[in-house]
Amino acid sequence: MTLKAGISGVGFYVPDKVLTNRDLEKMVETSDEWIRTRTGISERRIAEKGTGTSDLAAKAALSALQNAGLKAEDLDLIIAATTTPDMPLPSCACLVQAKIGAHKAAAFDLAAACAGFVYALVTAEQFIRTGTYKNILVIGADLISSYIDWTDRSTCILFGDGAGAVVLTPAKTGGILSSVIGSDGRHADLLKICGGGSKFPATAETVKNKDHYLRMTGSEVFKLAVRGMTDAVTESLQKANVSLDQVACFIPHQANQRIIDAVGERLGLAPEKVFVNLAKYGNTSAASCVIALCEALSMGKIKKKDKIVLATFGSGLVWGAMVIEW
Repeated sequence: MTLKAGISGVGFYVPDKVLTNRDLEKMVETSDEWIRTRTGISERRIAEKGTGTSDLAAKAALSALQNAGLKAEDLDLIIAATTTPDMPLPSCACLVQAKIGAHKAAAFDLAAACAGFVYALVTAEQFIRTGTYKNILVIGADLISSYIDWTDRSTCILFGDGAGAVVLTPAKTGGILSSVIGSDGRHADLLKICGGGSKFPATAETVKNKDHYLRMTGSEVFKLAVRGMTDAVTESLQKANVSLDQVACFIPHQANQRIIDAVGERLGLAPEKVFVNLAKYGNTSAASCVIALCEALSMGKIKKKDKIVLATFGSGLVWGAMVIEW
């Protein structure tokens, strides 16, 4: 018998430090009005020096476990979606496992940039559906500020740090109804961090060239993000046999207000059904969608039996969408 997978607990964590648009005005040639009108972002959270992604992820994980009514030792598996692990190895997931005391759980990282949370949920769902595991912690976490060139006004205004987590367990009814993930590596150069990997390991030259910082061709990413998320949502709704009218809440990747608006318009979704918290946090990469999910729940935007849609897009290029009955 094939089991269904549903979310039984959620939690998130963002650093205390707030970096406002006014703060950025003192760092680069920009303005609060320019940032808000072009991105929809007013502020973002930045981790203190010496913090690791696993520190944020562990706090989100403990919150999700408490919400689910489970203990860390109940976990069978931990999947951490991140492209900013504390270090190349060991994995962020293993560091989280140790920090929360989930010693019985297997653990691994999954790298799909800003689409990582949906990718990780799809992966975790397979373990539930086959009966391999019962309690899975899925984390979306990134400390992207470590890879930002704070003299590059095209990127430093966009990103923030954060982590979110959910507990995935077998569900008798509802749960994940459908999902769609995709990628197109032909556009890999549009959003990348070149330095620090096996091809360009850290050297004095890579540091001098700023190869360890994120670089993005914003206009091209914008167009592909709109198309990728729109198509993925459309396909996932068709697979679930769910109409737009049945969707109670749409939670898109929180990267840019214009992208969110364009996707909503293309889908024909009423603006009041689209949840946005971008202004407070900026783009938190793999954490974006799950932090928004947590806040939508806490604000009463999602109720029992509601059908919701998640949509993500990121470097790779990769994208994903999922339909869930709450």
